[in-house]
Amino acid sequence: MFDTLYECFWSERLWLPVGLTWADLEDKEGRVYAKASHLYVTLPYALAFLLIRYLFERWIATPLAVSAGIKQRIYLKAEENSVLEFYYATQCRNPAQADIDGLSKKSSLSTRQVERWFRRRRRQDRPGVLKKFTEASWRFVFYLSAFIGGMVALHDTMLESQYWYYVLEMSFYGCLLFSVAFDVKRKDFKEQIIHHLATLVLLSFSWCANYIRVGTLVMLIHDASDVLLESAKLFNYAKWEKTCKTLFVLFAIVFMVTRLIIFPFWLIHCTWVYPVLYYPAFFGYYFFNIMLVVLLCLHIFWAYLILRMIRKFMFGTLTKDERSDNEEEDGDESSSTQDEVEQRHKPAGPLVADKKYDENGGTRSLSPPENICWSKTVC
Repeated sequence: MFDTLYECFWSERLWLPVGLTWADLEDKEGRVYAKASHLYVTLPYALAFLLIRYLFERWIATPLAVSAGIKQRIYLKAEENSVLEFYYATQCRNPAQADIDGLSKKSSLSTRQVERWFRRRRRQDRPGVLKKFTEASWRFVFYLSAFIGGMVALHDTMLESQYWYYVLEMSFYGCLLFSVAFDVKRKDFKEQIIHHLATLVLLSFSWCANYIRVGTLVMLIHDASDVLLESAKLFNYAKWEKTCKTLFVLFAIVFMVTRLIIFPFWLIHCTWVYPVLYYPAFFGYYFFNIMLVVLLCLHIFWAYLILRMIRKFMFGTLTKDERSDNEEEDGDESSSTQDEVEQRHKPAGPLVADKKYDENGGTRSLSPPENICWSKTVC
C-alpha cells in the first residue's frame, strides 16, 4: 500500500506537464536538476535553528536589550489552586461573572479573590517586553541575512546558491512552526500558521517542479518588508518612537509595493499566464498558483491591519500593534497596580492572616503566606 501511495504522490501527471517525465530531469551532460531528496536536510536544520535561536536570544539579544534600557517586570504570581487552574487551562482565561460566582463556590474563595487570581494568572502567561525584543532581534537578523543572501542567489544562476537559499528559508519557517508553543501569540496567530505552512508547501513544490526562479523571487519580496517590520519593533520596544515611526512608514510602503503590486501583478501574472503558452495546464500548475493566491489573501488581510495602524498613527491614537492579543486590552495593567497596592498594605511578618472560611463557617488558623512577591524591576 505504501508503494501505491508513493507512486500516486509522485505521479508525473501531478507534478509535470504533458510530455515531460522524471527521466527528463535526471542529471546528465553536466546539468544538475533539483530533486526532492535535496530538501530532506531542512528538518534537522530547523531543529538546529531552534538551538541557534536559543543561544542568540540568551547571549546576544538579552544583553543588547539590557543595554537599550529594556527590563523584565516581575508580577505577583497567582497562588496554586487546582480548581481555578483547571478552568483556566480548559475553559476560558477571562470568565464571565456567572462563571466567577460558580468558581467562587467551588474554590471556597470570594469573587474578588477569584477575579484577582485570573488577573495574575493571565499576566503570568503574557510575554514581557524583553521576550518580545529578543524574538524580534532573532527574526530581524535572519530576515536581513536572508534578504542579502536572496539578492546574491537571484543574480547567481548556479543551482548551489539557490539551493542553500531554499534550505535556510525552509528551515527557518520550519523552526517557526516548532516554536509556536512559546512564541508571542497575536490576533493573527492562525493566519501566521497558515502562512508558514503555505510557504513551506509552496517552496517544496517549486523546488521539486523546478520552479526555482519564481520561488526565489517570492522569498525575496517577503524578506524585503519583514526586515523593516522587525527593526521597527525593536525600536518600539526600546522606546525610540521617532525611529520606530519612520521605519514603520517605510515598512508600510515596501509592504504595499512588494506584496500587493509586485507579487500579484508580476509574479502571479507570470506563473498564471506564461506556462500555458508552452504546455497545457496540469494539476501542478493549478496547485502552485492556488498557493500563491492563498499568500495573496493573507497579504490583503495584513494590509488591512497596517492601514488601520496608519489611520491611528495619523490621528495620534496608535498605542500598540493591531495584531496584539485581545488579552492585553482587558484592563489587567490598571488592575495590577491595585493588586500591588493591596500587597504593600498587608502586614509584613512571619505570619500573615489568611482568613479562609471552612464549610461550617469557621475560620482556619493563621498560616504562612503562600506567595509574597513585591513588584520589582529586574534586568
